[in-house]
Amino acid sequence: MPDSNAAAWPWVRARLSGLRPAVRPGSRRPGPGAVVRTAVVTDSAAALPAAYVSGLPPDGILTVTPMPVMVGAEIYGEGEDDILETIAVALAAGTPVKTSRPSPGQFEQAYRAAELRGFDGIVSVHISGELSGTADAARLAAGRVGIPVDVVDTRTVGMAQGLAVQAAVEAASAGAGRSEVAAAAAAQAENTHVFFYVPSLEQLRRGGRIGAAASLLGTMLAIKPILAVDGGRIVPLENVRSAARAVARLEEIVVAAAAPQPDDSVVLAVHHFGNQEEAAGLAARLEAALPGCLPAQISSLPAVLAAHAGLGVLAVIVGRSAQVHGGGGPS
Repeated sequence: MPDSNAAAWPWVRARLSGLRPAVRPGSRRPGPGAVVRTAVVTDSAAALPAAYVSGLPPDGILTVTPMPVMVGAEIYGEGEDDILETIAVALAAGTPVKTSRPSPGQFEQAYRAAELRGFDGIVSVHISGELSGTADAARLAAGRVGIPVDVVDTRTVGMAQGLAVQAAVEAASAGAGRSEVAAAAAAQAENTHVFFYVPSLEQLRRGGRIGAAASLLGTMLAIKPILAVDGGRIVPLENVRSAARAVARLEEIVVAAAAPQPDDSVVLAVHHFGNQEEAAGLAARLEAALPGCLPAQISSLPAVLAAHAGLGVLAVIVGRSAQVHGGGGPS
């Protein structure tokens, strides 16, 4: 999740409006006549499914930069190490778990690699700047390379950010120029909500996402919070007194957020940490309530988010497919 010195863990709470339904992010691949001019770079907070990333053409159109996670004195990289189990054990034992932004040098390396592959420009799509300094690191790196780079602060995280990345890849695959690819990412992020439930406030307190007094009061009252993000920051949405009621209420909130849209434009993703079966059940119930939508993408939280949310978290991303405008016009 975000840097340990940044504001709390998130997700966007913007109203779903404005853009026409279209092809779902990530569902399209470059056509035989498309000239791919723009590369996309992101960070591992985007929580992109491994199958999606591995299914892309081997032309370097997408690079995912790992965000470091520190468990005690050890440093791990998302995607480089299988660390979720390590994090789970550390959290249970009270071992400090911290996260950090990627270095500007990591982004510089990714940008130079894209330039060497022949891309004309880059769109770098990142976790909310209110939660991490990742976008700032990307901007620093952009100033060090000759290829033009547009940095997009999605003001969100998880698959809400991931959907924005997928929209950017779609636009780039269709031959869109840099400015169009950046606009596609920003538009998708604006059309996406994230809501999540955490069984305990303790890990958010340890990471500085909520105060000690709020954590103590929540524990004493057995509060099960439902949270969301507004303006790129974490915000409390509702407090519920039981885990079962919290999950039921989370479902209601997601269905209400999706209701104003045609079902066939709804995009769902469900994240979990250590409770895959519960996440699958939640996804099935949401699909039944929204029968026109495609099956939800279900995935573990990336380590950088799990470190701040703690075990047992359930997060639901609900959005609509934004219109992608291809065409390869000038950047």
